[in-house]
Amino acid sequence: MTANRNPHAGESDPHEGQPVATAGEELSTADAAVVFVHGRGATAEGMLEMASEFDAEGVAYLAPQARGRTWYPHSFLEDIERNEPSLSSALDFLGDVRQRVLDAGIPADRTCFVGFSQGACLSSEFVARNPTCYGGLAVLSGGLIGPEGTPRDYDGDLDGTPVFLGCGDRDPHIPVERVHETRDALSALDGDVTERIYEGMSHGINQEEMEYVRNLVEEAVSGSE
Repeated sequence: MTANRNPHAGESDPHEGQPVATAGEELSTADAAVVFVHGRGATAEGMLEMASEFDAEGVAYLAPQARGRTWYPHSFLEDIERNEPSLSSALDFLGDVRQRVLDAGIPADRTCFVGFSQGACLSSEFVARNPTCYGGLAVLSGGLIGPEGTPRDYDGDLDGTPVFLGCGDRDPHIPVERVHETRDALSALDGDVTERIYEGMSHGINQEEMEYVRNLVEEAVSGSE
């Protein structure tokens, strides 16, 4: 199932009007929610396939679709201005999805964000800029956005939000140093961060990472009971 964010799109808001694919429990009756954020060149429906790995009941799964299958045009390590206005539009889109979940009566502490690759970068940046006690954040092959030396003076408190960072040490797109930087920044916001760097792994998701994500979702659901 898909729902459009807005019927119109503009150059200043490239992702306006993009759909949100859904699966699992209806949002109106769900106990918890998971927001999947796809990578460059991928689709929302493809990310929703990950939901089949979970046994949790009462979970609504939502996956926004980037226009042109790309959240922002350049590497996440480029100057932030080079990725505008797409980056701000993408962050606003995630904010819209989060608000949709809140409006359905599901609080932040029962909402998880799960992103892969470009979607992992976007998810980590959204949570860092909008810190509160979330159900969880899984950053799979990604990290905070911006070039080396970007200030990470985010305001707020993640209040113990469980965070998982997973990446291969041979990932051609994600420097291990950026994963470490993301770990430190989210820890400084009082996130309960687990970092795993996998020796010999390139750009992908392994079974151990899926186990961590599964546990995040199950804990978010159990917290609603």
